[in-house]
Order: sequence, then C-alpha cells, then structure tokens
Amino acid sequence: MAKVHVDGVTVAYERAGAGPPVVFLHGAGDDGRVWRPQLDALADEFTVAAWDEPGAGRSSDLPAAFGLADYARCLAAVVTALRLGPAHVVGLSWGGTVALEFYRQHAALVRTLVLADTYAGWQGSLPAEEVRSRVEATRRMLDAAPAGPGPMPPGLFAGGPPAAYVTLLEAMAAGVRPATLRTQLSLMAEADLRDVLPTVAVPTLLLWGELDARSPLSVADRFRAAVPGSELVVVPGAGHVSNLERPEEFTRALRDFCRAHS
Repeated sequence: MAKVHVDGVTVAYERAGAGPPVVFLHGAGDDGRVWRPQLDALADEFTVAAWDEPGAGRSSDLPAAFGLADYARCLAAVVTALRLGPAHVVGLSWGGTVALEFYRQHAALVRTLVLADTYAGWQGSLPAEEVRSRVEATRRMLDAAPAGPGPMPPGLFAGGPPAAYVTLLEAMAAGVRPATLRTQLSLMAEADLRDVLPTVAVPTLLLWGELDARSPLSVADRFRAAVPGSELVVVPGAGHVSNLERPEEFTRALRDFCRAHS
C-alpha cells in the first residue's frame, strides 16, 4: 500500500501496473478491495490505483466536519502522487458522487469520468420519499448495532452476492466504521450535484447494471441527458455492484473506454 498525507489525514491506496492512470473510488461501506477484479485485469495495460477513502480500510479516521470537498482534496493528492497526469476516474455508487465533486474541484486532474451505478447525490437523483426511507433505515441499522453495521442493504445484487466474492464482502463489512457510515449517509442524503453534470467537458462513460434497484436505469438516463456526449453501457443481468456481479462485462467496457481515450 502507498500512502499520502493531507492536512493530518492519511490516505492509503493500492497501485499496480504501468500505463495511463485509472483511479478507482469505492462505494459506501466498502474499501478499495471491492475493485480487485478490475485491478487484476487492467494492470497489464494501465496504472491502476484504488484508494481506501478517508475513514475506510487502511486510511485514517474522518476528522470532524469532513465534507465532499475534503474527499475531493484528498483524492487530488492521490492522483498527483501517481505523477502520471490526469487520470481516468472511476466511481461506483457513492464513489461516483465523490468523482463528480472531484471534477468540480479539480477538473484538470481528470482525463475521463466513468460513473457506475451512481447518483448526483441522493437528493439529486432520487424522490424525496425514497431519500427519507433510506436515511431512516440506515439510522435504525446503526442505532441497533452501534459497534458496526448489520446485514448488507437490499438491492445491491440482482441475485445473491456472487459466491466468488462473499468472503471479500464479509471482510469489508467487518471493517466498516459506523462514524464513517453516518458521515456518508448525511452527505449523500443532502448532496445534489445536478449542476455539475452539464459542465463535464471530458469523455464520460455511464456504466450501469441492467437490474440495479438502488440506482435504477432511469437515473442513468437522466445522467446521459445531462452530461454532454456521455455514453451509456448497460451490464446485462447485473445489479448495483455491477463490477462484482458481472466483472468480465464491466471490465471489458471499462478497458475499451479507457483505451479509446488514453
């Protein structure tokens, strides 16, 4: 693991391969290990880097009052540390919201955007009643198990969790910090980044699970209408965590896109 230090926050990331840089941002409740299939597959052609965002994995805890702009500032330090220029930035779910804020704050560090099964913040993508329901459900879960989260929320996969990744998913869940999840919940519920979408001036791939119940294809369609020149690729049979449920199809689309714009 490599590390960078930003205003007292230690950010860990895994780096492998050689070539144009591809930087991966995980979802809430995960860490950089969720990108294992893509790191293994793409290191033959790209420099791949998957961070453990602040408050997750091997990175340090979140400081008080940590916001989206702070996540973006820490990510800028990771991209700069690679010393390879602007990166293909890949964000899954909550990671895609962070990617949009990163583009807002540090567009010069972004070669392309890959937004996978994501949101322009919950407020920017979901009906108000759905946002309230998710906030209440997550708070109940955290209040019932203050030492750590309970079972995974419904709708992450079109079927059950892929057998090949059950151990990985359990290991990531065991490492979740409730304070981080509460911060992510608050930021995600309040975020509305729709104003960023029409300003995106880099090639953008929208990579979506066909059966995503958390961020349905209707959200992807709104992204495609708002982001100039964006391309939508639907991963057949996949749910919200499409990179694990259909890793070969997901990675193939990602490779083709990054290769075309490197």
